[in-house]
Amino acid sequence: MSLQNWRRATRRLWSAFVAGAVVLSVALVGLQSPASAAGPAFTNPVVGSPNSGDPTLVHHNGFYYYVATTWSSDVVMRRSATIAGLRSAPEQVVVRTGGDTMWAPHLEMVNNRWYLYYSVEGFGAARRTHVAESAGSDPLGPYTSRGILNLMPNNGWAIDAALVRLNNALYMTFSAFAPDGLQSLYLAPMSNPWTASGFGVRVSAPTLGWERQDGAVNEGGFLLQRNGRTFLTYSASHCNGPNYKLGMLEYRGGDPLNATSWFKFPNPIFQRNDAAGVFGPGHHSFFSSPDGTETWIAYHANASASQGCGTTRTTRVQKISWNADGTPNLGVPVSTATVLQAPSGENGALPPAREIRNRHSNLCLDDYNFVTTPGAEVRQWACSDLPVQDWEITDAGGGFSQIANRHSGLCLDNTNWGTTDGATVQQWTCNGLAAQHWRVNPLGNGFSTIVNRHSGLCLDNYNFGTANGSEVRQWTCTNNNAQQWAIS
Repeated sequence: MSLQNWRRATRRLWSAFVAGAVVLSVALVGLQSPASAAGPAFTNPVVGSPNSGDPTLVHHNGFYYYVATTWSSDVVMRRSATIAGLRSAPEQVVVRTGGDTMWAPHLEMVNNRWYLYYSVEGFGAARRTHVAESAGSDPLGPYTSRGILNLMPNNGWAIDAALVRLNNALYMTFSAFAPDGLQSLYLAPMSNPWTASGFGVRVSAPTLGWERQDGAVNEGGFLLQRNGRTFLTYSASHCNGPNYKLGMLEYRGGDPLNATSWFKFPNPIFQRNDAAGVFGPGHHSFFSSPDGTETWIAYHANASASQGCGTTRTTRVQKISWNADGTPNLGVPVSTATVLQAPSGENGALPPAREIRNRHSNLCLDDYNFVTTPGAEVRQWACSDLPVQDWEITDAGGGFSQIANRHSGLCLDNTNWGTTDGATVQQWTCNGLAAQHWRVNPLGNGFSTIVNRHSGLCLDNYNFGTANGSEVRQWTCTNNNAQQWAIS
């Protein structure tokens, strides 16, 4: 079969699928109540095995971003507009660590850049924390390695790192072995998100009975702040048994690098729920609902008491509350049969899908050959209702926009930062850089030019093509019909 015939056949199949989906959606509308604008309800686990231990979940610009332990050399990320959608969201590799085992990735934004902290065991070397920095404001990257955080003397063992912002300063919490042999919770000062300015000091040791079941452990620290109070929550006991659980410290003033500045609560705040079939809940993160009114916890747990630290763990989420004294109330882990309502403000709505049609050719901007990997071609094709011609146009600041394809999830990109006539256009992982910023200039009569911020060139119907597969490039702006686009 020729490529052209393959495309036609593929498009016919897509058209049939879309038509069926429309009929189904219309039928479902009649079954929904006026309150159905909220996001879809869900049950735990929200992400199944195997890449679902030690989760970090954040909400940013309408999407949830999720990373967790893979036990491989790669950090992979999921993105979804809803919690319910995380289960089937595709995994995208965002960092190749170069080690042989990666676990406990933590995602955090500082100064409009995302940082991924992850523990790596590299071919028999000490387990240490690495950091990668995003090129722009997209959590999906691309990322550049910033190297290893030097958190302990003599290039020592340091895992489960997460940022702590306190008193207008930056710190890193992590787990390491103290001279007394106890795996403890540490805090180190940071001069910037990728550089420690001193070695860590211990702020909590597993000295209480409930911190020492199946092994004495403090690890997986995560900050929680509200109404001027700072709590440092952490995992306690060994993950190899069902008694892995969460404990909590509170900062009470003074030097954060002095253990006496932290008060340890005498009892665990989140632990196994045998009646619900939840064992070993721990290594967690907190995230806010889309409207900022609720706090939620993401954590991993096992379905039986015999499971341990491996790939049986799955990611669960649930809303937390607050006690009258201002401390967090995490409640108890809910069963996998419990139906949970979506976080407040979640509606699962995506940015509107837009068609971009050339005035000269009357063809639409198209994710050519349905490609979903960086470098995917952009061409023109007869306009249809297929997602390869759906583009999300979102504000990028300064009068510019980001243009992302609904099918590929990639952004319209000035290939290799070209600045001369004929510079090519492709799709690439969204990164917030100038090569992916486009100014839409209305010309009247429903048409606009689309100008790249970096090159200053216009999106152009190259060589005035009129056939399916016609190229799209950049050219000096002339406002002729080959450079005019209807966005609808």
